[in-house]
Amino acid sequence: MSHSPNFVVKFAQTKQEFLAAQRLRYDVFISELGGCGNLVDHENRLERDHFDPYFDHLILVDKAKQSDRNDGVVGVYRLMTDEKAKALGQFYSEDEYDLSKLKSSGRKLLELGRSCVHPDYRGGTALYHLWKGLSEFVLAEKIEILFGVASFHGTDLNKFAAPLSLLHQRHLAPPELRIEAKAPSAQIMDLIPQENLDRRKAVLEIPALIKAYLRLGGYVGQNAFIDYDFNTTDVCLVLDIERMNGRQKNIYSKAETLT
Repeated sequence: MSHSPNFVVKFAQTKQEFLAAQRLRYDVFISELGGCGNLVDHENRLERDHFDPYFDHLILVDKAKQSDRNDGVVGVYRLMTDEKAKALGQFYSEDEYDLSKLKSSGRKLLELGRSCVHPDYRGGTALYHLWKGLSEFVLAEKIEILFGVASFHGTDLNKFAAPLSLLHQRHLAPPELRIEAKAPSAQIMDLIPQENLDRRKAVLEIPALIKAYLRLGGYVGQNAFIDYDFNTTDVCLVLDIERMNGRQKNIYSKAETLT
């Protein structure tokens, strides 16, 4: 990057900001990662679906890159509250996972998804700023449980055997939070016995976003889900704010060291 970014985190409020979020999603999920979907607009380079009107889009804007021809949106997070899910009739993740344990808990839920950062801004502080904005929203709305699907790029389980096994063996959600992937695309994650698992190698192969949830005390649900449309192997992550220890709450509230 040839300039110093000037970040602002906000919710998309205008049509231009909303389209900018979908455009970045297209660049990352379609062009870069090879995904697809029924409502993807290839002509206008917009990644979209029928869930979009029910989600709030948290966007990261680099004001140093804004101009009349450039919206400056370099990061996106999609958020759905309980109220929005009830209006729609489901959470996005329910196409892949049985969320009945979370929905019957009586606790305030927030679904996270479509997290992406422009390639030029990865490895820096962009994710930090997105998470800081997210944490402020969660605290203000008194959210109790965060959850959402995160992905490995590709659908070959052999390629992800080590990190998936580690996630299952070390970070499986407790029974009361253990959501399960739905058949027929559900896949067992415990693929390598503990005694044969190279834990160091497995940790290195876990995507950064998933590691961020784990550092905050997050768990994974039972089994992975193969999403052939998006060319991903998905795991569902659950973060119970009440279960976080002091150190994790400090990381979360300050959104530190998440990259």
